[in-house]
Parts: sequence; structure tokens; C-alpha cells
Amino acid sequence: MHTTTDTLATPVTAAKTIPSSQQQSGLAMHILGAVAFVHLLNDLIQALLPSIYPMLKAEFALSFTQVGLITLTFQCTASLLQPWIGLYTDRRPLPFLLPVGMCFTLAGVLMLSVVSTFPTLLIASGLIGVGSSTFHPEASRVARMASGGRYGFAQSLFQVGGNVGSALGPLLAALVIVGRGQGNIAWFSLLAVLAIAVLYSVSRWYSGHLASYKPKAGGHGPNLSRNKVMGALAVLALLVFSKYVYMASLSSYYTFYLIDKFHLTIGAAQLYLFLFLAAVAAGTFMGGPIGDRIGRKRVIWISILGAAPFTLLLPYVDLFWTAVLTVIIGFVISSAFSAIVVFAQELVPGKVGMIAGIFFGLMFGVSGIAAAAMGHIADISGIAYVYKICSYLPLLGILTVLLPHIEQAPKK
Repeated sequence: MHTTTDTLATPVTAAKTIPSSQQQSGLAMHILGAVAFVHLLNDLIQALLPSIYPMLKAEFALSFTQVGLITLTFQCTASLLQPWIGLYTDRRPLPFLLPVGMCFTLAGVLMLSVVSTFPTLLIASGLIGVGSSTFHPEASRVARMASGGRYGFAQSLFQVGGNVGSALGPLLAALVIVGRGQGNIAWFSLLAVLAIAVLYSVSRWYSGHLASYKPKAGGHGPNLSRNKVMGALAVLALLVFSKYVYMASLSSYYTFYLIDKFHLTIGAAQLYLFLFLAAVAAGTFMGGPIGDRIGRKRVIWISILGAAPFTLLLPYVDLFWTAVLTVIIGFVISSAFSAIVVFAQELVPGKVGMIAGIFFGLMFGVSGIAAAAMGHIADISGIAYVYKICSYLPLLGILTVLLPHIEQAPKK
């Protein structure tokens, strides 16, 4: 069965794949804005978990290992389903899966506000993860459909919505939940309800535009052998590994690190986490358009390997320079993800949902496993040691040299 994913092509063949009229009128900013806004809401809700870890650790008497298991549960449910959902909907589009999936997030938030045991806390986290696993591949597809051929811009706008939500999560958690009790988590269910309403409207647009995105004769991928394509995807996966293991060390344990090393309060530590996450949002937004202009491979080079000097310094500086370095790290390293996703989609035309599912899923899965492992290391050797061993990960950015050249000359 033909699918909605056929706008996927390399930059060189895009003109063959997308009719010129569609390229000129296809940029649907209201739809891009809608999916970016819901990505904000979705990731804001997700950001609740790490934001309230100190509160949950105290109320449930959790070890760092158990904190890591919460992240692992959420991230694994959010990751394992994504490639399969993307692959299935590449073949049989399900426009209204978007609001249905968000209903799982709603159930998870409501459950999180009332649970009283560690196992039920894991179940609530898993439900939020299931909602995320249905949202990301389908919403990424909608962003590409609405891009009008500006794939990097569309992916960045979509992704930056999630980063803004992740940055706002700790602030809202500090204002609404911390110090006021677990029951206040239920207020965030209103955000899930709003997301469901917006996604219903997006799904109606998606359903109405399926016919416009059927395959066109002549669309094909880069002139590479299957082995070279698989090798390039493996390199991209390793780059995602290096990026998101390091990011997991900051998103899950940065507040604990600041409290332990600099004796900050929970509220003050969350403000520093907000600064880092805001820098991540800014870097994500810049990465896509810059990749459209100078080439995605160059952005990947600069983003991952370029963060290494700053990550290597971070464990040895005072509070002021910790804040400065984490802002720089967040901005630089976050610019790679949109470029990686679009680069991978151009390697495998016609599989937008599957590729988005794999890479978003890989992001969540790697982050979850890394968070659990780092929690165990923190229990044994201390939280500061985690940042020393993770500081070398961005050096894997040197693997970018192995990626093939598949892009057209940068636009002037």
C-alpha cells in the first residue's frame, strides 16, 4: 500500500519526488506550529519525572539505582514501541493515533499523582512512555508532510518544541509540585487534555492530506550500496549514543550533582537545570536550518565533537563555570539531533515513520539504560564520578568522518 512518506528523498532528487506546486505551497506553518506546540506539552509532561526525582526519592525512600529504574522504565516503553509504530504506519497510516496515544500520557499523569508504592510508580512512568512512543514517529511524519521541502527547518521546529517543554518542566514542577505534595501532579493532566484537543485537529489535516503525499515515479535514495547505507545508519546510531548518554547524565542527575557538590537547594538546582535545558532548546532550533544551509554532516561534526572540550572541563570547575559550561554544552551538542534524523531519512527514502521511530526510540532507550547504569555508579562511587567518566563520550563525534557524502552543495 502506498503511504504518506513519499516526500522523503535526498536533496538531489527532491525536485523529482515533490511536484513544484507542492514545494511552493506545501509549507503549512499552522500544522508545524501545532505539532511543535504539542511536542512542547508532551515533553513538558515527560520532564516532570526527573524534575521531581528529589521529592520522590525522599517520599519513597529510593536509592539512586531505583531512580535510574524509573527513568529506564519510562525510556524503554517510550523507545521499544516507536520503530514498530513507525514501520506499521509507513504502510498503513493512522492519523488519529496521535490523540489516542496522548490518552496514555493523560492516564500516566493522573496515576503518578496518586501512587503510593514503587511498582505503581513504575507503571505510571511506563504509561507516560507509551504515550510518547506513539507521538514521536507520527508527529515527525506530520512535520515532514507540512515542511514544503524544508526538512531540516521542519524537524528543528518540531524538535525545539520538545526542548522548550523539557526546559519548562523543572520550572513548573518547582512552582506547582515541589513543596506542595504529590497530588499537585494532577494539574498537569490539563496539559495532556489540551494536547489531545490540538492533536485531534492535526489528525483531521493529516487525514485530509494523505492523497497529496503518494509516491511519485523516479523518487529514490542516494546512490549507495545497502552495506554502505547500513554502515552509515550504524555510525549515526553511535553518534546518538554518545550524545544522549551524556545528555542523560545532565537531565537525570544534574540537580543531584549541584546539590551534592555545591550544596544548593532543590529549587536553586532546578533553575540551573532550566538554564541547561533552555540552551538545549536554542541549539536544537539552530541545528536544522543551519544543516539545510551548510550541510547536515558539517552540523553533526561541529555539534558532537565540538562539545568535547567543554565536557572534559566540567567536572573540575566551580559553580559559576559549571553553569557557563553546561549552557555551552547544551547549545552545541543539541544541534545535532535534527541533522541526524534528516540525514538518516535521506539515506532510507519512503520510511519516514520507521526512521523517526528508530532514532527517537534509540534516543529514549539509550537515555534510559544510561540513566539506570549511572544511578548504580553514583550509588557506588558518588555522583561527581559519573560526570568524569561521561565527559569523554563526545569524543566519539570523530566517527562522523565515516558518514558518506549524500548532500547537494550548500545553498548560497
